[in-house]
Amino acid sequence: MKRTEEVIERAMAAVAASRARRERQERERKQAFERIQVAMLKRPTLPKGLQVPVNLR
Repeated sequence: MKRTEEVIERAMAAVAASRARRERQERERKQAFERIQVAMLKRPTLPKGLQVPVNLR
């Protein structure tokens, strides 16, 4: 019975480690995707010949 319990404990530890690794990778993937999304945003363009008023006071 002792051997069976050890095997079950090792299996549960392996499952927990796998889940932690998968969750960490998912967080990293989400952060990378957010950075890509921000980088892909279109920058506003001003039409040629338009002067933007700047208050320098």
